[in-house]
Amino acid sequence: MLLVGEGGSALIVSARGKTQLAAALAMLGLAGFFFYHSWRAGAKGPQAFFYDLSKGKLFTADASLIPPIRGIDNAEEDGVKAVVIAPSPNDQKNRRIAYLEKFSPELKRDLEEARAKNTRPVIDRAAAQNLRFVRRVTDKEWYPTVSPEGQRIVSEWTAPGPDGLSPVVCVP
Repeated sequence: MLLVGEGGSALIVSARGKTQLAAALAMLGLAGFFFYHSWRAGAKGPQAFFYDLSKGKLFTADASLIPPIRGIDNAEEDGVKAVVIAPSPNDQKNRRIAYLEKFSPELKRDLEEARAKNTRPVIDRAAAQNLRFVRRVTDKEWYPTVSPEGQRIVSEWTAPGPDGLSPVVCVP
């Protein structure tokens, strides 16, 4: 095969060279394909665990969403943030939900408006703590995070297990 190079000089490519050129182009195309797909996957952003209260199931969604959010199967905002723990980060078999968290409608609205306007929330941090609620999956009642029961819920899961190790928070 004859290729014309810079300045009109001829470059002769052997059959072996053609094979190497084709392989190099194929590998470049494959690398581009994988780069594009890994870039698209990363475009989703960090994910977090949420729990659909009506379905009783875990699901994942964008970590920046403010709960409650739309759940799994309908337009109802019954998806709350779930803090999932396990004895070790990769132990999917022994994962469990430590507690659930949601924000009051007032706090959620304030945080979403502040994010949209790129400003600080109107509700200050101290007041916001009274508008964040937690509960165990088995509880019926939500407790303010700053209440004695709320503090118990968010800290009880940290107790060491029979092996003497404390559980760790898991991410999707």
